[in-house]
Amino acid sequence: MSFHFKSFALAAIAATTLAACQPAPTTTTTTVIAANKNVQIQNNTGRTIWRFYGSPVNVNSWEEDILGSDVLSAGRSVNVNFADGRRDCNYDMRAEFQDGTAIVKNNINVCRVSAVSFP
Repeated sequence: MSFHFKSFALAAIAATTLAACQPAPTTTTTTVIAANKNVQIQNNTGRTIWRFYGSPVNVNSWEEDILGSDVLSAGRSVNVNFADGRRDCNYDMRAEFQDGTAIVKNNINVCRVSAVSFP
């Protein structure tokens, strides 16, 4: 009977030793999780939005018109996905009307909001 006990004891020591060799899980590993950057743009201006721009706050120009050949009629909304491969969450947004006037909203965190209303 003592043979089995010694074998069991040696097996337990071996298992403990092997477990000690396993790397401990750490929190230092950097994992990039893609943030949800889908934002509903709501047109509550009473006018049609002819162009819509959204650029990261650190970009000094408005990038392409997100609406393209479409417009956003008064009272309507459109879903915009700001996930463009950049890590930026803060965007400036510009809604432009046919007469050239515009409403700008600055520093919108698209990783945290699900909707932005103009005005």
